[in-house]
Amino acid sequence: MDNFVAIDVETANYEPSSICAIGAVQVTDGCITDRFYELVSPEPDWYVWHFTNKVHGISAKDTSDARCFAHVWADLSTLIGNRPLVAHNKAFDERCIKAAFKVYQMDYPDYEFLCTLQKARRTIPRGLCSSFSLPALCDFLGIPFSNHHNALADAEACAKIAMSLL
Repeated sequence: MDNFVAIDVETANYEPSSICAIGAVQVTDGCITDRFYELVSPEPDWYVWHFTNKVHGISAKDTSDARCFAHVWADLSTLIGNRPLVAHNKAFDERCIKAAFKVYQMDYPDYEFLCTLQKARRTIPRGLCSSFSLPALCDFLGIPFSNHHNALADAEACAKIAMSLL
């Protein structure tokens, strides 16, 4: 697969619509050609302590002046165009994006959505890789990776995994 957009979202709380960061990496002809990252004002706008302090580090202070999902997505949709989306654990990212579309009463364009986690589980024999988490899979495939749960870093790692597995 040579043309797609790898995407990752982080949420502020347990509501799937509470996207507080979006990262995306555009791949064209098998090469990373563009990157997108933006903090988002979550809806609903409250933060779970564990997410802020143990997962992604984003707090209400960080998103107090951020744009809402609808405005961020308007810019991101230009980058996506008609490319399929790819995520590591697409069940999470797709559910969150669809929930945000619903909250903002936006028509969801029914993106083709592929999953590197599912593909890894189907193609890499158990036991070869310590787990199928994003960091473990990057380590197994020799993909440099740091800053896990930064939406852009995760999207870029996903893009590189996708170029290797899809």
